[in-house]
Amino acid sequence: MKHWFKDQHFRSLLRNSGYLAVSRIVAAIAQLVTVSLTAHALGVLLFGALILIDSYARAVSGIAKFQSWQLIVRYGGKALQGEHEDFKASTGFAFALDAVSGIGGMLVAAAVLPFVAGWVGIARDQLWLAILYCTLLPVMASATPTGVLRALDRFDLISWQSTATPISRAILTAIAYFAGAPFAAYVAAWYITSLAGELYGWFIAWRELRRRGLMEGIRPTLSPERLPGAWRFAIHVNLTASVQAVWGPIARLVVGGLLGPIGAALFRVASSLSDSASKPADLLAKAFYPEVVRMDLSTKKPWKLMLRGTALASGIALIAIVILLLAGKAIVAFLFGEDFLGAYHALLILMVVPFLSVFSFPLPPMLYALDRADAPLKARLAGTLIFFAAIAPLAWNFGVEGAAIAFVLGNVGTAAMMMAQLQGEYRRVRPRKSQPALR
Repeated sequence: MKHWFKDQHFRSLLRNSGYLAVSRIVAAIAQLVTVSLTAHALGVLLFGALILIDSYARAVSGIAKFQSWQLIVRYGGKALQGEHEDFKASTGFAFALDAVSGIGGMLVAAAVLPFVAGWVGIARDQLWLAILYCTLLPVMASATPTGVLRALDRFDLISWQSTATPISRAILTAIAYFAGAPFAAYVAAWYITSLAGELYGWFIAWRELRRRGLMEGIRPTLSPERLPGAWRFAIHVNLTASVQAVWGPIARLVVGGLLGPIGAALFRVASSLSDSASKPADLLAKAFYPEVVRMDLSTKKPWKLMLRGTALASGIALIAIVILLLAGKAIVAFLFGEDFLGAYHALLILMVVPFLSVFSFPLPPMLYALDRADAPLKARLAGTLIFFAAIAPLAWNFGVEGAAIAFVLGNVGTAAMMMAQLQGEYRRVRPRKSQPALR
């Protein structure tokens, strides 16, 4: 295993993952404080209402946004090697996509909400709060700052930015909790901290561009002539992100529609804790893509990096999985109160997801690097169809546990299809005589 650390890309992966890990640990603690205090203050019903308001905005954001950071990494990933023109062109294209999708998403979300509020579990007396919350969409849907910082290898700044919203939200939530504030105050705290965190991301990206003298020449445009296939890539990534939203905010909205705000609250608690065990894989995925996009996929190096990253993530995730399996009930009761113990059995079912993420996290980055942006989209579409086919009958028959089973089945389908796709790509790009090197 010592020879792994002689690999420059593996060391870079570890360094950048380390930056993100420190910030994620801080952010995770702050998020637990926020959710715990909010759950204790509001109770299951109002906590579920807050989750549904936030989930609606995030669901529309997930559908509208283009994941523009991937465009910058894909086309401007060699900015550090002096290739600035593609970096500037991709940044301008990403900015224009963010602006159009963010503003358009906000207008559509606000216009549609009065007609779908009852279906997704948002009460009529909370409708005005939910519509105001939708004004976050122009910043919520933007990813240009993250793409700029990733392309410039400033994961340290990304790590700092990612802690801004959780820490400030925990502080404002604590103030609201000890002041005995009403429901609207908690909605305002989540709104203000989301806005501040996103604006801070734009600020540090602008500051880094100015420091490197890269501001000149960046012009917002929807006609990226010097970026071949950019629109095709953007559309594939947008559709993939839209489908991916099913596994977060849309899933919570569907559960809320089927089981009400209480069901949404219990599902949110269970998924939050299971997500914590997936963090090692998520962190490595974010650092993995910028590394692998700079490598020659016909050599064995990126494939070895993929396997080493998987081995590293599995060891870390296993610890988190064991802790949640052994102490999950006590953790739920301590953090959220005994009213939320109904989330425990759903948590046990959802622990399959972090196990899957350990093996599947390198798959989308590898497929994107191989110019197969359609492959993750097809896999997630298949998983989404499985989820939607299973969610209603399972939720009606088994409650929150049934929703968790449907969620797991969808994730299994997605991961299995991406594994098959990547295996086919490996056979295509790697010479047959080199295949034994992976064993």
